[in-house]
This record gives sequence, structure tokens and C-alpha cells, in this order.
Amino acid sequence: MRDYSEVIPVIEQRVKQQMENDSTGHDWWHVDRVRRTALIICEREQGNAERVELVALLHDVDDWKLKKEPTSESLANQWLLDAGVSEEESHQICEIIDRISFKGHGVEDNMPFLDGQIVQDADRLDAIGAIGIARCFAFGGAKDRAIYDPHDPPVMHQSFEDYKTKSGPSINHFYEKLLHLKDRLNTPTARTMSEERHAFLETFLKQFDKEWNGL
Repeated sequence: MRDYSEVIPVIEQRVKQQMENDSTGHDWWHVDRVRRTALIICEREQGNAERVELVALLHDVDDWKLKKEPTSESLANQWLLDAGVSEEESHQICEIIDRISFKGHGVEDNMPFLDGQIVQDADRLDAIGAIGIARCFAFGGAKDRAIYDPHDPPVMHQSFEDYKTKSGPSINHFYEKLLHLKDRLNTPTARTMSEERHAFLETFLKQFDKEWNGL
């Protein structure tokens, strides 16, 4: 097995170059926050710190939401192979990455790997709380979505295909995804970390509704 400590700096540089100009809330600083949070969770949950860091760095490079053109080619796989990781190891890492993203309210999570559970939790923690709210509206703005439309209600997507085609207002995303993340975290550490962030989502929505109604 290749020493991940030699691979991580190479992958970090490539991810920075790829993500630094993103305006959807999936920029380099999102990746860095997920990495730092994942390593905190990893220490408490006794995961493999180097693999967790590598997965955290690569978790968004092949995200379908960010690709300008559909393609089956995996940047994560190619970068790992370029960095000297074996095909078997790269396959294992990419399998974890493929399972990380939220795929719809009605789609069950299937993450059997502890290191993947840790990164998935860190990624979801970055989607709630104050930063999660900021990222939600950054993504909506980048995709030309309305802030809110009372005539366009949230949809509880029952399949990944349905979820991928959604284009509703940004406020809908709170009800379709963000408010459900607390209960879909894997580790005790992340569940504890989520409490204050989740409460902040609820406070924000109450204030938003109040102001929308002119109060």
C-alpha cells in the first residue's frame, strides 16, 4: 500500500486548483472545512486518519452537481493513480466517495465503511448551521434559483433521478434535505456536533417565515 502521507499533499494541490474558483458553496474552503471536521470526528471514532483525509479532499471532485458536462470519467480515480496509488486502493477510495452524497429524502444511505461514515458526517455538518445556510443560498444563486416561492412547495424526492432534476427555490432545500441531515448522521460524535447547527436552521426558518409575512 502506498504511503498516504506522500499522496495527500499531491492530491491537496490538485483539489485546490480544481475548486478554488467555485461559487456554489463547494469551493476549496468547503473541502478544507470537511477535512478538518472529519479529522476531529476520526480521532474520536478511531478511524484511519490518512484515508479519512484523502477521502475528504476528494469527496466533491466528481460531484454530479458541479460537472459542466456529464462524463463517466472519474477525476478522483485518475488523480489517485497519478499519485501512485494502486488500482485496488483507488477503487476502494472511490467506492467510499461514490456513497457520500445525499441522494434524496426517500433514498436510504448505504455507507458500510467507517472512514466513509466519518467524511459523510463532516460533509453533512458543513451543510447545516450558519455556514450551511450561506452555502445553500450561494448554490441557489449560482444556479439562478429563486430564494422562495410559496407556489412552488418542497418535494420529498423518492429516487436519486428525481432528486437530480430538482430546481426549486432555495428555501425548499431546507425541507427537502437540510432539516433531515441531523437524523441521518452515522457517528455519535457528529450527532452531538449537529445539535446547535440544526437548532440554528430552525431559528432561521422561523425568522424567515415571520419576515415573509411582514411581521
